[in-house]
This record gives sequence, C-alpha cells and structure tokens, in this order.
Amino acid sequence: MDKTLMPTVFTSHHHWYNSIVDSLSSISTPTASFIDPKSMPPSSPQVLYSYDKALHGFSALLSPDELQSLEKHPACVTAYKETKGTIHTTRSIDFLSLNPHTGLWPASGYGENVIIGVIDSGVWPESRSFRDDGMPPVPSKWKGGCESGQDFNTSMCNKKLIGARCFNKGFKAAHPKVKLKMNSARDTEGHGTHTASTVAGAFVDGVSFFGYAPGTARGVAPRARVAVYKALWEYGVYSSDILAAIDQAISDGVDVISVSLDIGGVPLYKDPVAIGSFAAMEHGVLLSSSAGNAGPLLGTLHNGIPWALTVAAGTIDRQFSGMLSLGNGHTILGWSLFPASALVEKVSLKFDEKLSACNSSTLLSKAGPNEIIICADMGTTLYQMGTIVGLKVAAAIFISDYPVANNLLGGVPFPGIVINSKEGRSVVKYAKTTKRPWASMRFQQTSVGSTTAPAAALYTSRGPSPSYSGILKPDLMAPGSQILAAFVPSTVAATIGNNIILSSEYALLSGTSMACPHASGVAALLKAAHPTWSPTAIKSAMMTTANPLDNSGNPIKEEGEATKPASPLAMGSGQIDPNRALDPGLVYDATPQDYVNLLCSMNITKSQMLTITKSSKYHCLNTSSDLNYPSFIALYDNETKTRVKTFQRTVTNVGPEGVATTTYKASMIAPVGTRVTVNPQILVFKKQYEKQSYRLTIKYGRNHKGKA
Repeated sequence: MDKTLMPTVFTSHHHWYNSIVDSLSSISTPTASFIDPKSMPPSSPQVLYSYDKALHGFSALLSPDELQSLEKHPACVTAYKETKGTIHTTRSIDFLSLNPHTGLWPASGYGENVIIGVIDSGVWPESRSFRDDGMPPVPSKWKGGCESGQDFNTSMCNKKLIGARCFNKGFKAAHPKVKLKMNSARDTEGHGTHTASTVAGAFVDGVSFFGYAPGTARGVAPRARVAVYKALWEYGVYSSDILAAIDQAISDGVDVISVSLDIGGVPLYKDPVAIGSFAAMEHGVLLSSSAGNAGPLLGTLHNGIPWALTVAAGTIDRQFSGMLSLGNGHTILGWSLFPASALVEKVSLKFDEKLSACNSSTLLSKAGPNEIIICADMGTTLYQMGTIVGLKVAAAIFISDYPVANNLLGGVPFPGIVINSKEGRSVVKYAKTTKRPWASMRFQQTSVGSTTAPAAALYTSRGPSPSYSGILKPDLMAPGSQILAAFVPSTVAATIGNNIILSSEYALLSGTSMACPHASGVAALLKAAHPTWSPTAIKSAMMTTANPLDNSGNPIKEEGEATKPASPLAMGSGQIDPNRALDPGLVYDATPQDYVNLLCSMNITKSQMLTITKSSKYHCLNTSSDLNYPSFIALYDNETKTRVKTFQRTVTNVGPEGVATTTYKASMIAPVGTRVTVNPQILVFKKQYEKQSYRLTIKYGRNHKGKA
C-alpha cells in the first residue's frame, strides 16, 4: 500500500488497513490475496497481518470480488496470492578454527549482546543449549517479548533465549480445519531448536548422538542472545507468516536474522524473504539464508537474493564409523550410525549372488538370523537398508561409493556398516573363498581429521539463481553435513528396527538449513567486533576471506568426486573462515539505493519494485546491473555476440587506523578459455575508510572443448 495516501483521520496505518478491509463487501466464497480459496469456509474479509518494517501493506482473507475491489483502491500498489515454502555442534566450531585464544571469538566477546533472530519451527526452551548461566542483563535495545501459549510460558525465556513468538495466521487461513499440534513457540519438529542452538547455543559438556560425536556442544556465537520466531508448522510455511516474522524481528531490534527456509519458484517481488531482507538491510540487519537442498543440478538454488547472504553446505572432517573385523585378521573402518553399542561377535558371513541386490524382502528372508549378509553396490543403499530393516538378519554390510551418510537423518536402524567398493571386493573374496567365513562389528566410532574436507555437499543447491542470475550465488559455503546440535527430546531421533523409537536431546542433521546458522553466527560475531559495519560490509568480509581450499591444501571438491573441483556455483567464494573475516582489509559496500539501481535494471514494473522498496524516495536515475558485489559472474551461450564484460568495483579500506600506507595488488587465475584483466592492478590506500575503484574485464572465447 502507498502510505503517503493515508487519510489524516487514521492514527496509524494499521487502523487504515483494517478500515479498508472492513469496507469491502463479500458476495462469493472467500479466498484471499494470499490464501488458496479451496481450503477455506465462508467468512467476512479479515486482516491477518499488517506489516510495518518489512512491507508497507497487509495480508488478508478475501473473496475474489473483495480482492478485485481492493485492487481498485488508489493506495493499492499490488496484491499477490499466498505462497507455501520449504525448510531446507561438537566439531564444526573447531573445524572453523574458532578458539578462545585468538581471532574472532575473543575479539567479539563470543558475540555478547548481539541479538540473533531465528525464523524456524520454534524452540525447546528447556534445552541446556539455552541456559543463561553467567550472562549479563538483556541489552536495552531489545524491544521484543516472550509470548505465552500452549505448553509455553514467559518464564521459559531468560537472558540467553530473550524472545519467543509464533506466526500462524497464514497457516490457519490455509488450513482452517487443522488443529495445530503445538500452538505456541514450542518446537515439536526439532529443526528450529537445532538451528537456534547452532547459531548461538551455550557451552554444554558431555553431549553426543548415541555415542557418536561426543564432546562439548556450543554455538558459533555462544554469548549472543537468541530470539525465536516460529513460522514453520507441521504442514509447511506460508509467505504471510514468514513476512510477519521478519517484520517483527526488525521491530524487536535484532542484529542478524537467520532463515533456514524459503519460498521457491517466485520472483523477488513475490518472495517474502527477499522483501523482508531488503527492509532488514535498510535497518542495518543482515539476513542470512539457506541455498536449498536440490543439488547437484545447476539452477536449483533458492534465496538467491542480492541483498541477503546465501549459504551453501559443505562437509566437515569427521567420520562416524563401524569397525568390521574379518576372520582373516583384516580390519575395515566403514561408515555407520547404528545408535547402540551392539556387539556382533564372530557371526557367519554370507555372500549370495541371488541375494546381493538386497532389494527383495522375500529373497532376503531366506538368510538366517545368525548371518551377516553382504549387499552389492547397486547405487541404492538407502533402499537396501529399508528392505532389510524388518528382517531377522544379524547384521549387514553395504558396498557403496555413493555418499549416503548425509541422507540418513536417523542413522542406521540395525547393525550395518557401509564400506567402499575397493574394500568390498576384498570382503566378497574372503566370503566366497573361505570355508567358514565370519566377521565381527563394533559401533559408535568417531574419528576427526581422517577425511579430506570440506567438500561441496551433494545435496546443496547450485546456482545460477533462478530469481536473478546476474549475481553469483551462493555467496559462500559453511558446515552443513551431520551437524550435532540441540534437538526436541519428545520426537524421533533414531530407530532400531521397526518398533524401537529413540529420543535424544542432541541430534545429527544435514542440510543447508544447518549451514545457514553457521554463517549467521559468524555474521553476529563480526557485528559485535565491528558494530558500525553495514550488513553489506559484513557479507563482503565473509565472502572475500572465504577459503577455496580444503584441509589438504587443494581446491575444494564435489562430495564423492575425488578429482572434480567444486564450482563457485556450488560453494560461492569458498568455505567461510571466521578468523580471517575479522580483518578483511577491504570491503565491497553498497547502499539501499545501489540495490534499487540493480532492481531498476530488471524487467519489473514500478509497482513490483515498490513491493520490495516500499518507498518512492528511491529513484532510477542511475540504473545499473553492475552491483558493487564481492564476486563476478558473466553468463553467455553460443548466441552471445559480445563476449567481453567489464565490471566496476569500489572497495573501502577497513584496515587498522594509523597505518600509513597499505598496498593491494591484483592476482588472478582465469577460467579456461578466458582472459581477465584488472585496471589499475595496484591500489594504494593512505587512510582508513578511504575508497578506491577498479575495473575488471573478462574476455571469453571458447572452452577447451571448442564450444562458446
């Protein structure tokens, strides 16, 4: 809505919006400008949310005729239908080299007094990760609150968990006959508790996932405050609820917003995360978002928002194992997450060609209850496990080179170990050539530093961004695979067989949803260390210092591809490096008007742009698709005639004050088939916050296969 047209008789825009909706007459089955008409009973027009910071407007329950009347109102800019979205540690903190002695942790006071808003499925407030032992009073800038509700009262908030709210009016309008399982900020799924504790959980000793990953759990910013905004419900997440949560978080005074969900398949002007994050950026708040879990296909990335941080997921250098010992003395360390300390001692080992596909419960039922069966590499390990789980076999060995671990959220539901094809051949040979082959198994093994990492996770969505491909997305990569963090003890964490359900206060989850809070936490630490930096400057510092190399000193690879380097479309600038981000030297900053200049270059209407910017104070006098961004992307195909692209960039010196002169020299490794030049190649800065510009030109011809 255009707020400049609000009559003076109204005391606030909230009253004005309600008056507009009340004036609409309904003559048909209710629907909404945001809600599916098929899901709702008849009712009068109703305002669900009125927005202040994230959007100048409201979401409402309207019939088609009411919507048509509303669109004729002189203050109506545009209206969109409701859309539904999706959701997308003991070692990862060490893997990022955060430590109490040097770098970002001590420089930021562990994030003390920074407020992080987490928009997700709520929180389990009793978790030890949200204890406030030794925390100072809540910062005076905090304007939020702690809502009471079902199984949740205000006393459950404290000096760590300082806020908890829920947003479900959009969900209720879409599902009016559905009774919510938990109508409060309490988490019943585990996703929100996991992400909140990853970003800012307190130090908790002696945690593990059924013996795996034992150690001390803590968040990236362990002294930061957490405010939880529940917008994810058991039947999904809706755009009006997401936008209301972002709007409230900005009003409450958060410094960083972490969003591990998305509304996919919509343009920026219909995307609540894009709309809300623009408002957050205007108010000095960085919004960090997950890239999605639709990899490894290109062009599947979500949250490719130019003014938000988009985070891909990578692996870490930790392996969960089961130890397989053969009767010939050969010992193999394979992958396993069987959630018990079972002893499989000298059990008969069986390899049968007819059974080895392990895809028929009828055939597998012929295996004896005192046998370990061997399942051949069919590329279907998960299906094989599902087939075996209800059978009476002692244990199973799976041969696979496919990275199955990140797809097994609840572990392995029976004594089973996954080994690679090389080891598999030796096991099969032993079973086939030995008169009485046997094997033993041990579980709950955890090893650190034994694998090359990080690798770009197989599942992490790849760019270019469908919503806008002119900015290279994702921005960077953070740990996202098998992350241990707080969980909901009232839900399923693992199973044994079909009948034994196990719960846990801490669980291992994988996804870009887990990577996002790692980056959100680093952003919070940087905000504490550099309180005057803009959200764009913080994002720049994280991107320009990200590491493109793994722990072996070689380029980061694709998961499961030992020789295939990961593309920037998979990992962005590389693995986030918190300690280097503390002192980036130079940052690429941008103002809200710079982002508007980018929007002006897109093929969108004025009303669509106003949905994002909310204000006519911005202009299109300097339209440009060349945003001052810390990365570059040049897109072309065989039809492209001009294969030269020049980028203009301005950098700001944020190095230490008092340093007389600082010199930077350009160094480049050009992609195959291209030539990259920088002018000037040397920048000399004589004072802090001095700005200088350069041009980067990419001239591309044909790749090594002779194609454009």
